[in-house]
Formats: sequence, C-alpha cells, structure tokens
Amino acid sequence: MIRSMTGYGKSQAALPGRKLTIEIKTLNSKQLDLSLKLPAYFREKELVVRTLVNRFLVRGKVDFYVTQELTGEALNYSVNHDLAMKYHAGLKLLRKEMREDTPLLPLVLRMPDVLESGRDEISEEDWTAVETAIIQTLLQVNSYRDEEGKALEEDLLKHVQTILQLLDEVDPYEKSRIEEIRQRISKDFAKLSGDFNGAAPDANRFEQELIYYLEKLDITEEKVRLLKHCQYFLETMSQEETQGKKLGFITQEMGREINTIGSKANHAAIQKIVVQMKDELEKIKEQLNNIL
Repeated sequence: MIRSMTGYGKSQAALPGRKLTIEIKTLNSKQLDLSLKLPAYFREKELVVRTLVNRFLVRGKVDFYVTQELTGEALNYSVNHDLAMKYHAGLKLLRKEMREDTPLLPLVLRMPDVLESGRDEISEEDWTAVETAIIQTLLQVNSYRDEEGKALEEDLLKHVQTILQLLDEVDPYEKSRIEEIRQRISKDFAKLSGDFNGAAPDANRFEQELIYYLEKLDITEEKVRLLKHCQYFLETMSQEETQGKKLGFITQEMGREINTIGSKANHAAIQKIVVQMKDELEKIKEQLNNIL
C-alpha cells in the first residue's frame, strides 16, 4: 500500500462558550515537521497533541491549526487591550494604504486571542471532546493520504514496468555487442601483429586476455540484479504498511545497476536504452519524495 504525505482534514468541537475548528494540512518532508497553532487556554495539552500527530501521521510537514469562535454562553471574557491595540494599529495603517474606510473594531475583535476567557485551563470533559475531534481530523488526513497514494501507486507501477520493458529490449543487442567487440579487437591485433618483424605476439595469450576483457564487459549479472530490484520494489509497494524510505533505498540499488550497464555497454543502442531507464528512475524518485 502506498500512502502519500499530502493530506487534509477538518472537523469541529462544540464547547461551552465556544466552537473549535481543527484543521490539518500535510506536505512531504523527510521527518515529522510539525507546526502547531493552539488557543492559549489549552496549550498545556500541546505534548498530547504532538503525540497524537506523531502516532497517526508519522512524518511529513504538518500544519495543525485550532481556531475558536466565541458563542458567549455563560462565560466571562475580557479584552486583551495591548494585543487589540497592536492589531488596530496594523489594520489602521493597512486601511490608509488601501484608502478604505472599513470599520476596524469588528475586525479587531475577531483577531486571535483578543477576547480572553476568564477560564485559564480546559476541563477534562471539554478536552475529551477536543481530543475526539482531533483524532477524527487525523483520520480524515490519513484517508486523504490513502486516496492520493492510489494515484501515486499507479504512476510508480507504470514507471517500473517501463524499466522492465526497456531491460528486455537490451537482450537482442547483447550477443551482437560482444561479437562486434571481439571482431574489432581481433582485427586490431592482426594489424598490430604485422609490425613485429617476425616476432609475432602469442595468439593463445591474446585469446586469454580477450576472454578476460570480454568477461569484464558482460552485463548479465547487472541485468539479473536490476530485474530482482524491480521485482522487490513491486513486492514492497504491495505490503500492507507504506514503505516510502525502503522504496527509496531500492531505487538507489536500481540506479547502480542501470549505471553499470551503461558504463559496460560500449554500444550505442544499449546506451540509449540506459538513458531511457534513467529517465524513468528519476520520475520514480520524484514521486517517492511524497510517499510516507
């Protein structure tokens, strides 16, 4: 199963005197990069929130917002005067630059933390409702990630299958490639032998060296290993748990074999196929950046 690191979720929790909106957005990142914005009165629960996010989302760049809408039900509120004045000054300057005459007080009162509750901490009953909403939002994010992952899986499958098809296209050139190299070297050897004034080189030794050289150019092992790596990649994709990092390691091994085939090929048609393989592999690597 492939799960994307791109996700989104949103839910709400109704509490006495306020309505909370939990919103989570995620993007790709090598580690868990969590940005939390919580109302001041339950920041004591920040560690709990971080633990929940880590358990459900594992990694990625996570923007976690909790905003509140005050309903005024049986709660006393005070105005954070200093903060309100800062907001007002900023909005006043913006209004002047934009040449608008919009009333500022309603805007100021809606800004974060301008109205403060007389209650400094959240009750356990209220926190239970908030925690339930947070978990619901995290599940929405993972559901979104799963849907995105299906599209990524189809794309990865297409690129790996293309590499396997290209690998099959190498076979027709394999036998002729070795024979062409043998003939070219033998021709050069025969030409060189005529320049030794009767002291011709040892033909048997030449044949031994030629065989050794041709064995060095053989790409059979690389082709077999690349095939195995591609198969292992597909097997890993089908596992129940998403394996983004593991797939990344496999692509590194695939790249090594493709590069070795290219360096040993000494054949224009095979090297052209190698370039196509590298292009497909780069597309795989780009997609893996967004896989959990």
